[in-house]
Amino acid sequence: MADKSIRIPFDSFTLSAVVDEVRGYLGGKVQDVRQPNDFEISIGLYAGGKEAMLLLSCHPEFARAHFITKRLTNQSQPPVFCSTIRSRLDGGRLVRVEQVQGDRLLELDFEAPSGDTRLIAELMGKHSNLILVDDSLRILSAAKWVGQSKSSRPIQPNARYELPPVMKPGDTGRRSPFLTKLLAGMGKEAPGQVTPVLSPGHGAYPISVASLGLPEFHRNSISVALEQFFDLAIPQAAADSLRSSLLAQLRRSLLAKEVALAELRQAEEAGDLAPKWQRMGELMLAYGSGLAPKVEILQAWDYDGAEISIKLDPELDFKDNANRYFERAKRAKGSLGIVRDQITRISTEQSDLTSLVERIEIETKLDRLKELERQAIERRWINLQTVQAAKKEDRPYQGHRIRELTGPGGYTVLFGENAESNDFLTLRVAKPNDLWLHIRGSTSAHVVIVTKNQPDRVQPETLRFAARIAVLNSPSKHAGYIPVDYTLKKYVRRPKSAAAGTAVYTNEKTIHVDGAME
Repeated sequence: MADKSIRIPFDSFTLSAVVDEVRGYLGGKVQDVRQPNDFEISIGLYAGGKEAMLLLSCHPEFARAHFITKRLTNQSQPPVFCSTIRSRLDGGRLVRVEQVQGDRLLELDFEAPSGDTRLIAELMGKHSNLILVDDSLRILSAAKWVGQSKSSRPIQPNARYELPPVMKPGDTGRRSPFLTKLLAGMGKEAPGQVTPVLSPGHGAYPISVASLGLPEFHRNSISVALEQFFDLAIPQAAADSLRSSLLAQLRRSLLAKEVALAELRQAEEAGDLAPKWQRMGELMLAYGSGLAPKVEILQAWDYDGAEISIKLDPELDFKDNANRYFERAKRAKGSLGIVRDQITRISTEQSDLTSLVERIEIETKLDRLKELERQAIERRWINLQTVQAAKKEDRPYQGHRIRELTGPGGYTVLFGENAESNDFLTLRVAKPNDLWLHIRGSTSAHVVIVTKNQPDRVQPETLRFAARIAVLNSPSKHAGYIPVDYTLKKYVRRPKSAAAGTAVYTNEKTIHVDGAME
């Protein structure tokens, strides 16, 4: 059985076979130039009554060169690289094809009315690039510009082109580890005659790969074999990447719902105790009138005649202690209906989300995965914000004590640890359409959900997560059902001459957090 992990590379030997095919179009006239994306271009050539389309790709994973049979689409607005190639090669002909030093570097020379031009394809993994130079090797354009901070060999406009650092003058090429292993398995020292093969799931190669135990089908040209392989491999890689991304996001969302349900069930259990707190308040009124001051325990008899111990606040009289129990019962009973509604809603979402995850786990087709992604977006289970590495200047905390957490849906949640940090977070860090949270009528941390200008996409689980942070960073964290206001940061301001951390706000909405559960 073939080893599924073996991937046939686009190595220097494969490129040499492609070069032999391209030489059949020497003298060919340039018909058109297309660039469908950042990594690929195609050049239409007409020679000897035949038309062919040569693909050059500097994709970091799928860098390659070969003829294709399917015409590439054009972008509505041609990129600068494509426009420059078109202007230089207009009316031109291909006059030279060369594999430099037997390595993965291809040179295509063109003669055109605008002057002699060379298109260089460096097909070297993540460092691949397509570079256009004039007859003095001055760089005219490139698929990827490379700055001095990124490489010892920058690729910049008007700079002189130099060979990649891995290639030294006088080098005659290197055999890839794959070719070395293949020849050893064949008991040969040289590849011999080119007989292109397609190995489904593994790649394409100029000679048989059967000695490695790989399946193979012979093709008339290496370009045909390469096109057939990559036509399947690239969408499959995209499907695998999308599946992995979706599963990671949806499993985080599923975990957030599991945590929310666990907290809600604790709140439901607390709500079920409302009759107990009510009864204790009633017993306090019945037996507490004769209590001595500073007593911490009241011994009373329940309605069924059983003795019961009731904890007291020794600083309060029996009526105030009774009222504490009545208020506790009222809060527990009042929140019970809301809590049970939330349990029902989140349980249904959890079931639907689990079903979607199971479907994504077994799906292999890219179009079907995109449809499942669309469903997840409609249900707001995934966050479409572009994830970028934060630059220091993007959120300049300047030494202020601002904490950063990741909430459900992948949202960044920020909060200050003191008044000055709260002030800095609200006035200097938060953006106008970020969500801002604070406990109503009490002291708490300022909490900000970074929305990337899309506050409507923030999920309820993320809001509850941020609200709990406000409660946990306040003197009210051990209180009962606590109201937390939230609004857009653009509706928040600090009154003139007010102390640091002071804020007033409008257009707020309110959610409640059970502080006793935190």
